[in-house]
Order: sequence, then structure tokens, then C-alpha cells
Amino acid sequence: MRDIETYSGFGLGLRRDHHADFLEGPVPVDFVEVISENFMVDGGKPLRVLEQVRSRHDVVLHGVSLSIGSAYGVDEAYLARLRALADRIEPLWVSDHLCWTRTSAHNSHDLLPLPLTTEALDVVCENVERAQEALGRPMLFENPSSYLRFPEDEMREWDFLSEMVRRTGCCLLLDVNNIYVSAHNHEFPTRDYIGGLPLESVRQIHLAGHEPGTIIVDTHDRAVADGVWALYAAVIAKVGPVATMIERDANIPALPELLRELDRARSVGQASLSQANAA
Repeated sequence: MRDIETYSGFGLGLRRDHHADFLEGPVPVDFVEVISENFMVDGGKPLRVLEQVRSRHDVVLHGVSLSIGSAYGVDEAYLARLRALADRIEPLWVSDHLCWTRTSAHNSHDLLPLPLTTEALDVVCENVERAQEALGRPMLFENPSSYLRFPEDEMREWDFLSEMVRRTGCCLLLDVNNIYVSAHNHEFPTRDYIGGLPLESVRQIHLAGHEPGTIIVDTHDRAVADGVWALYAAVIAKVGPVATMIERDANIPALPELLRELDRARSVGQASLSQANAA
């Protein structure tokens, strides 16, 4: 199984609001990320749009329904459809979330949290290995935003992720906003989270907005907060240049506004790398 090479471009999530912009002409992004499930079909307009966009830009497939933490295992039919899409689009990589979404008979369509236990880790690793075998490629998995802890927890989230990477050979999609949200909600230093991860396995970074408050909620409905920009700068200084993208899933603005935010990501990343190299 081939490794995932480091890729240092800047991209956006491709949402329906901006399909026309991407079809009309060049857009100054290196890649786009799409929700895999929206295109896991045999044909139709969405898939035609994606193929046209793919002719101009690299593509990342980002899933929300693999349910890698499910005690019932991974859905073989789902994996077959995802493999067909990946073979058709030839993405940079395929990613999903560290979570569970379904039981044997019901899909919640929510990214539900896992207890951080040895038993859950064993389930996740078995499912990751099966998914990567079915897809014929290593995957990326995203750290979740967190709002609760289980009394059964035996480890910290970064230890869970580190062991998952070690045992399965998968890579990480590091959501910087999710680290910021979880650190606030559970009152731990972000440096502990970042310092506890195998940063050489990070291949992509997500930046997104959140709803502030006593409990911070990951919403993807507003601009990236200043605290998240500062954390991104700290992460890039340690990780080095990797793929970075802006996520926006609600209150989606016109494309030029998102492109300005992406330009800020480029500036913050370049400045952080320059300072790290000069140190």
C-alpha cells in the first residue's frame, strides 16, 4: 500500500454555492475537498460537476459516514461505493473522522464521540485496517471537536490518535479549530495536544469557525477566529508545510470572501515557517 506524500497546497471545501464559480473559469486554489457521500453515485449532475472541477484542481474526498468507531464494523457496501468514487476521481487522499455514526440498523448522520479506551482503540484499529485494505490506500482521520468525556476514558485523545497511527499506518487530518474547541471545553493546554501527536503523520489541516461561549461549539458557519489563527501558526511551525484548507458549511459567503480568508492562511503559514526556519 503506497504512502501518502506530503502536499503543501491551499484549498477550499467545494460547496454547491460555488459550483458555478469553479465551472466558469480558473479559481486560485490548489485543491478542493468534497463530502464523499454527495458523489457516491453512478452518475448525475453532481458527479459531472466534480469531474469538471477535477480536470483543473486536485481533489480530496472527505467522508462523514464511514463510522470508523462502530462496534459493528465498517459497511462493506459503503466501502465499495467509496472505492469506485476514488478510482474514478483519483483524489490526493481519502479522509474521514474519528467517531461513530451508525448502529447495525440506523445511521445518525452525526459525528458521535468515542470513549477513549483500549477496547475502543482495538475496534477503531481493526476498522481502519479493513477500510484501508478495501480502498487500496492509506487514509487520513480527523480529530473531533469534543464536548464531553466518558467516565470510562483511559487515555487522552492525542494518545489514542498516536496509537491508532502507529498500529494502522494511517495519517492525520489535523483540525486546528477542533483542537482549539476541545482545549477550551476540557481545559487542557493546546501545546499538550500538539506535543503528544506524531506530527510527521499530519498530511492536511482544517481551519474553520466556531460559536464562542462558555462551551465553544464547532459550527463552520463563520470566519476563523483569531485564537485559531494563532494556533495554526504554532502548528505549522512544528508540522511544516502541509495541505491547508478553509471549511465553511453554513452561512456560506461569496467565493471572493473565502479566497481572502485562504490568502490569510497562506500569509500566516508562510510567516510561521519563515520564523521557524530562522530560529
